Amino acid sequence: MAGKNMVYMVFAAVSLVLLYAGWKLTSRNAYESAKYSVVKIEENIEVRAYPDLMMATTDYQPRLGNNGSFGRLFQYISGGNKSNQKIAMTTPVIMQPGSSREQGAMSFVLPEKVAGTNIPQPESKRVTLNKRPEGLFAVIRFSGRDEQELIAKQSALLKEWILDNHYEMIAEPEFAGYDPPWTPAPLRRNEILIRIQLSTQP
Repeated sequence: MAGKNMVYMVFAAVSLVLLYAGWKLTSRNAYESAKYSVVKIEENIEVRAYPDLMMATTDYQPRLGNNGSFGRLFQYISGGNKSNQKIAMTTPVIMQPGSSREQGAMSFVLPEKVAGTNIPQPESKRVTLNKRPEGLFAVIRFSGRDEQELIAKQSALLKEWILDNHYEMIAEPEFAGYDPPWTPAPLRRNEILIRIQLSTQP
């Protein structure tokens, strides 16, 4: 009996290792990620300096799900561009929720080797190429699904931290998702980013 239990334990351990390895190969770890440098860190909040990032962007309405936004961008990097060129997927996917009056936006960050060359022009009129200027961002990291209630809670915590640490917001929050949909909620890497500058108030 003890021998059988040992076999089951070894089998379970090997299975977990293989599952973890498979997740690593198909998760964010397999993709190039946007570069940044950390200026300050405090628990799950960082101040980061980002360089200019070239992005492919489309309209996004979170109230309607992703409204086909992800599909349009994925089609662009899969060869749906005027050069018929495939472009590697990167992380994170960046979302700006917009408002009741303005549409939001979803963006893929272009890989460095593509951003530094002749970038393929989109076929779709709903996909545009744009540069996000370099700058300083306050970032809070958390796990879980990208549900509006959780995002609102984390945004509020980050805004409070910004005020308490003598920075000021100069843009609306962005949501950054790093993982494919099948990643378990506790293992997901989500972030809220807010562009900031040192406060001019005494």
